This record gives sequence, C-alpha cells and structure tokens, in this order.
Amino acid sequence: MGNKSLSFEVLHKDAKTKARRGRITTPHGVIETPVFMPVGTQAAVKAMKPEDVKNTGAQIILANTYHLFLRPGSDIVREAGGLHEFMNWHGPILTDSGGYQVFSLGHMRKITEEGVKFQSHIDGSRHMLSPEKSMEVQNDLGSDIIMAFDECAPADSTRKYIERSQALTTRWLERCIAAHKNPDRQALFGIMQGGFHRDLREKSANEITSFDLPGYAIGGISVGETKEEYVGVLDYAPDLLPYDKPRYVMGIGTPDYIFEAVERGVDMFDCVEPTRIARHGMAMTSHGRLSIKNAKFERDFGPLDPECDCYTCRHYSRAYLRHMFKAGETMSHMLLSEHNLRFLSKLCEDIRKSIEEDRFAESKEEFYSKYYG
Repeated sequence: MGNKSLSFEVLHKDAKTKARRGRITTPHGVIETPVFMPVGTQAAVKAMKPEDVKNTGAQIILANTYHLFLRPGSDIVREAGGLHEFMNWHGPILTDSGGYQVFSLGHMRKITEEGVKFQSHIDGSRHMLSPEKSMEVQNDLGSDIIMAFDECAPADSTRKYIERSQALTTRWLERCIAAHKNPDRQALFGIMQGGFHRDLREKSANEITSFDLPGYAIGGISVGETKEEYVGVLDYAPDLLPYDKPRYVMGIGTPDYIFEAVERGVDMFDCVEPTRIARHGMAMTSHGRLSIKNAKFERDFGPLDPECDCYTCRHYSRAYLRHMFKAGETMSHMLLSEHNLRFLSKLCEDIRKSIEEDRFAESKEEFYSKYYG
C-alpha cells in the first residue's frame, strides 16, 4: 500500500519516557504531534466557525462517516468538491469509519460477516454499512486520513466475543484495503482491537501491521473501562505498532488520558469532550475544571483563565459568560467551546515543547499539581 498519501517522522524522543515529538505530512498540510483533534461530527465543530477552530491552534479535525452517510449523503459531499470544500476547512481532515457509531446503536443493529445492518437514528430507515460501503463513503468525503471499518466491542464483552470480534476486524481490514479507491490521496489507518487481553492485542497488531499501512489506531479503549484498565492496555499496546508510523488512540480528550497516552508513545487523539462540556457551561482551565453556572462568578469580571491566550479569555469576563449561559444564549456555547479547544491545543503545544527539551515527566507533574491539585 505504501505511504504516498502521508508521511511521518519522529523528530525527537523524550529521554526518560516513550513520549515522542513527530510530524505528519498530508495533502492538506502538516500536523505537529502529539496532536489533539477536535471533532466535527456532522462536518462542523459544534457552535464553531472553521476559522475560529483554526484560531484555537487546531491542525486537523474529525468528521463522522456514519452521520454524513445518513445526512446529507456522501454523494452530495462529493458533488460539493469533497469535505474540505463543503465545510470550508482547508487543513487536514480525518474521518472515522462509522463502526463505533453503528455499534453504539445497540438493539437497532445486527452484525454479520458482510457488515452491519442498522436502523437510522434519524428516521428509522434501514441501511447496511460494510467495509466496502465505509470506504466508498470515505472516498467520496475525500478526507486525508480514513479509518478501517472495525468492530468496537463493549468493555464488558466476554473473551470469546472479543476473539471473534478481533478476527472479524482483521478480515474487514483486508476488504477495506481492496475497496479503497484513492490510496495516493487518502491514508488508510488500520485499527488494533483485542479488548483487555494482551495476547489478542498482540495477535491483532501482528495481523494489521502485516499490511504496511500509513498509520495505526488503538481501538476499543475509552469505551467505558476504568482508568487502570485504560492505562493497562497503553502500557504495552503502542509498542506493538511500528515506531515509524503515527499511533492514534481514538476517543480521548481529558488532560490525564492525553498525558498517559503521550507518555507511552501515542501521537494522535480526539474527543467530543471539550465542545460537549462547553454546552453544559464547563470550562477546562489551568487550575482544573470550572462551572460557569456557579453563583460566585456573578460579579467576577476577570477572564475565564488568566493563563489562557484564547479569544474568549482576551475579550470576555466570567460574569458575562455566566450571564450568557444563564440567559440561554448560544454565544456562551461558542465562547466556551473556543476556550476549551484552545486549552487542549495549547496543552499539546506545551507537551511538544517539553518532549523537545527532555522534560516531559516534569511538565506532566507540574500540570497535574495545578489541574488536579
């Protein structure tokens, strides 16, 4: 398959940990890693204009295959000139395969060897998402990085179920590779599964890396397990993947999960968390999470986070943000989302710098004592 669509280099490895500072080059631009990727499920980061997302320091955003397949339909996105044109975001885009969304439908779907039959959450209509269909949709969308169609087993699945699921994920990956029409322009990432069973993770890694893909993800964590289980998998899983390819943990967006992943050699992560909590009046600040709903901010005319350089912190006070939120103004969602995205983007900038200076562990300690102290 080769790596014509994407290149990656490790620029520096931290002296005391497995943390690494890298660079991914895609057709739509360069991504400095470790990187947090904001999620734009429906081809939009919720309550944000693309230029505002860019101003937070975001380098790449995610869009969702399942949602765009159902609405507006990937043929419409293709006719618009692809996702970059359609949503007016001209940096790199990653699309997930739709697998996770389909599996989270529970009783509304049925998994077979062919793929997943499911009912739309929008209107109840029946559809089939297969490895071939996922590739067709993602080829239509024209994203820079596309994900293989896999089965994401729930955290509480039995070993027998996870064995079957892991084997199915490998068979589906072969079909994804065969169906992928634009390997020169779109980098296909394989996904490691295997639950919390080390031997199954090793088997999965051996199988998916035999295809020499441009990058790999560690799937099936951050699906409802404990933090100990999450870290337990990360203690060995990144090392099972090639050193010279990007490593991606799907669905993480809290500072502690990001630090733990980076410390173990992970380069990429994404989550809806920063924009979702913003819509509930929550902000990530250098001294921990803050709820803008709190009465103590009624007359607080200082910024959300005095240490933050985002648009929101430079222009608006906690009192104003609280008023906006209490009044039900959408602007509060916009301003808090912009702040939270900047917070995670800045966190990654600081992490990259700390790796370059061989002081990742120290910077993690400093951050934890302030944020969680």
